[in-house]
Amino acid sequence: MGEHLEQVTQNDDTPDTSRRNLLKIAGVGIVTASVSSMAAMPVAAETELQLGSEWDKTFAKSDKVDHKKVTFKNRYGIILVADLYQPKNISGKCAAIVVGGPFGAIKEQSSGLYAQIMAERGFVTLAFDPSFTGESGGKPRHVASPDINTEDFSAAVDCLGLLPAVDRERIGIIGICGWGGMALNATAVDKRVKAVVASTMYDMTRVMSKGYNDGMTKEQRTKTLEQLSLQRWRDAEKGEPELGPIFNELKGGEPQFVVDYANYYKSRDRGFHPRAINSNSSWTITNPLSFMNMPLLSYIDEISPRPMLLVHGEKAHSRYFAETAFAAAAEPKELMIIKGATHIDLYDRVDVIPFDKMTQFFRQYL
Repeated sequence: MGEHLEQVTQNDDTPDTSRRNLLKIAGVGIVTASVSSMAAMPVAAETELQLGSEWDKTFAKSDKVDHKKVTFKNRYGIILVADLYQPKNISGKCAAIVVGGPFGAIKEQSSGLYAQIMAERGFVTLAFDPSFTGESGGKPRHVASPDINTEDFSAAVDCLGLLPAVDRERIGIIGICGWGGMALNATAVDKRVKAVVASTMYDMTRVMSKGYNDGMTKEQRTKTLEQLSLQRWRDAEKGEPELGPIFNELKGGEPQFVVDYANYYKSRDRGFHPRAINSNSSWTITNPLSFMNMPLLSYIDEISPRPMLLVHGEKAHSRYFAETAFAAAAEPKELMIIKGATHIDLYDRVDVIPFDKMTQFFRQYL
């Protein structure tokens, strides 16, 4: 492999790295990046989970696959809720794919779309809500963790591997946006994963700790940590964490990539969902703390000798995350740059997302 397909010109959608936007990254404003159990794990705890039964995805239901909700526990005892997609009339044991992301999104959005389309192509797929978000359990709500959310991927592998229709030796992962970095981290540590795709990926630890394009100065980082530390006092006094302002509310003057996020997450014809943090709420203000000094991709080279495919848009403001990850990874690896595509195009533009390439990749390696 080792390919970097479609060498293109420098990204022209570079975000502003002013202190105002750095604080937004830190959770004070816009963070850019989102029942029947078929698993054998018990679900006795957190019985307060209320799961809907209606089809409430942001994409149309396919008549080529069977769908149902499942629940399973991660290693920390948090119950996760997922959508299981299976090709109709499958027989024998199939290859399977876990799908997660984007950061601040839920399974009714991009991850579910990816999962359903890959199920149409013959894979058993599972799109999950990460811990503390969507229909999944965990308290407090609207927090993320590079450790726990990496574990969420492995717990989803557990779930798939216990299904009678799945060959547990043929399980792969797709991570989208901020969950692309989580997917790479999970694959590095979980040797059961046989192949990984990261689409329009963010490294959330890098962007929160260093700012966009690593533009955060030491003084800005120190100031951000001081503010987050003071917020802990406010949260401790109140007895619960405070949420930041609602995401993706445009006031004018935002970089184009922020406008693109709003155009997806706020559009009821495209990506809006009332349970999605990026559509209808925000992360806790102190959410960045665990991301500030725990780099996700320290061991990306340990994915090898299992294959990695990175997919990114030519015009994506986030493209440098994929290029850096590609450079640090060991063979076999491939970076596919989609000409003319922005970051958000790979969320839901089925005419842009290279599903044929992903299908070929997983059929070859699973």
